[in-house]
Order: sequence, then structure tokens, then C-alpha cells
Amino acid sequence: MSGKNDEGKRAARQRLAAEREKQKTSERRRRTLIVAAAVVCVLALATVVGVLAANSGKSKSSNSGPVAAPSGAQGKDGLAIPVGRDGAKTTLTVWEDFRCPACQGFEAEYRPTIHELTGAGELRVEYHLVRLIDGNLKGTGSLRAANAAACAQDAGKFSAYHDVLYENQPKETDDAYADNGRLIQLAGKVSGLNTPAFQKCVKNGTHDGWVDKSHQAFQSGGFSGTPTVLLNGKNIVQDPSMTPAKLKQTVEAAAKG
Repeated sequence: MSGKNDEGKRAARQRLAAEREKQKTSERRRRTLIVAAAVVCVLALATVVGVLAANSGKSKSSNSGPVAAPSGAQGKDGLAIPVGRDGAKTTLTVWEDFRCPACQGFEAEYRPTIHELTGAGELRVEYHLVRLIDGNLKGTGSLRAANAAACAQDAGKFSAYHDVLYENQPKETDDAYADNGRLIQLAGKVSGLNTPAFQKCVKNGTHDGWVDKSHQAFQSGGFSGTPTVLLNGKNIVQDPSMTPAKLKQTVEAAAKG
């Protein structure tokens, strides 16, 4: 009888030990899953931060020296390149980066309407050029392209060259616009732009300091990313109800009123 009791106790202890080991294994698995989940969350957060940085991060100054504003630049500190009639009742303020794909998307959608309204004298656009992507993805393409656009402004060809740069925009990660030769080549698509004066302006980085100052103004303005497009102080890019047709209606109503 005693032997059977001892055998029963041993069996019970073995079952208890097995159950404890099972619980330990389950706990180790649970902790492993928690750690794995934490790692995934950290990686996901890092990805989100990286995406946000790519749209709204800060870039370092190019230390490009004196500020030489392009011909006809207006606004505070001469940082805006104007397109359209000075007396237009509506002004659209546009902050753009020539390496920014979202800026290209905005241009593709709104450009025909903007051209129509500026051509009719009903809208004035003030372009501010920044170098956001240079700081986030490294490189100098934003700076070089903005300088070249400022050089085109000197020649009275900004609007046409601005459009050419967006129509031929490389992938965001491709710093192709860092090549002055490429920027000069694209100037050939604008009648009368590719002159010795334009080439010298591009190669010398004549307006690099002006681009940096414009970018610093963008940062100081607390804007969240590019494009930032302000109509009566409101960023229309963040307005889901805004369309080119609505923009046209708003501008035309202001012109009549």
C-alpha cells in the first residue's frame, strides 16, 4: 500500500514538474512575442519618423556665402519670385522643392489652372524655393535646381523653366539635379534661356545664398512640408475639398468682387 502511495506521489510530482515546465515554456514564448512586438513597433516608429523627416525635416546650410537675389524678386527679404499681375486681387504663396515628388504632383494637377488665372491677370503667384530633400536624403540637387531657376528668373524665363524642371524631375532618391550640366541641358527646352550668362550663373551658384535664405525662412515659418501652398493664409494642399475648379472659382469671384 505504501509503495503504491509513493508511486502515486512521484507521478503527481512529475505531472506538477511537467506542468511547471510547460508554464515556463509558455512564459518564455510570451516574453519573446512581447520583445518581438516591441521591436516591430520601434521599427515602425522609425519608419514613420523617417517618412515625416523626408517631408518636413531640416537641411543644413550650404554655407554658400553672400545673398544675391534674382532679378525681380519681391516680398520680405526679396525671397519671392512673382508670376502674374502685381495688381491681382488674389495671391497664391507656393513653397516648393524641385526634388519633391509631392510638389510635382501638385504642379501636374494645378498648373493648367494657375497658368490660366495668371494669364488672365486674376492671380499672382509668389514662389519660394527650398532645399528640403537635400537635408533629408542628402545631396545638392534641390539647391542646384533652385539656383538654376533663379538664374532663369534673371533671364525672364522662370515660369517656363520651373515647369521644365518638374516635367523632367528625377526620382526623389536620384540626385540628378546636382549636375549643373543636366540643368543647363534642360534649359535648352526653354527658348532663349541657354545662354552664356545663364550657364555662368548656374555653374557659379550665383543664387545659392539666396536659396539658403529662402529655406531658412521656410523653417522659421513652421511649415510642415512641401509643397506648402497658401491661399488667403490657408494651406490648400491640406484641404481635402480643394480642387483646381474650386481654386478657379475662388480666384474669379475675388476678381469680380
